[in-house]
Amino acid sequence: MDSVQQFHQFFEHCVGSWTTERTYHYLTQQEVERSRTQFVINPIAPEVKARVLSDNEYPSQPCLDELPGFHLAFDTVSEKGEEVSQALNMLFVTHQQDNGILVGDYLRDRAYEEAKPMVAKFRFDPVQRELLMTTTYTRVVAVDSITLVNPTLRIRKIVTYRRPEADQPMDEVVLVGFGVEQKQ
Repeated sequence: MDSVQQFHQFFEHCVGSWTTERTYHYLTQQEVERSRTQFVINPIAPEVKARVLSDNEYPSQPCLDELPGFHLAFDTVSEKGEEVSQALNMLFVTHQQDNGILVGDYLRDRAYEEAKPMVAKFRFDPVQRELLMTTTYTRVVAVDSITLVNPTLRIRKIVTYRRPEADQPMDEVVLVGFGVEQKQ
């Protein structure tokens, strides 16, 4: 199976209902917090994919049917009782393949950190079955890793850095999150 087929299979396995147990380490406040998230992932139609492109002022793409696109809705409850619910549409546009690794843009009609359309970068490693997404926000850069262990188990790692000055390394971590995601 080639990398593109594995990329599509990765997302086929991600469709459905999931439960996540996460631990967040807030390094700037020296706090640790647990949360539980219920989320659902469903494919989106080509017209919704076109709207995600348009919302991001992104060039139109041929063969929208072939681009992985999904609707994600989630409800999170922290151990402190704080509740967050959100829904968004996302789309993955591959630009290159290098030694089997796919690289491209990850578009959302609503981002997590900033409630607006957002274009981020993704990298998919079919050998590790890892999707790595890097989003540069105004104040932080979020690096989110999803590793598909099997069709019903994913491991999640989120590292958020204070956004560095141009051409400087990301070296100030403000948040680290770990999660185990199980398909229902």
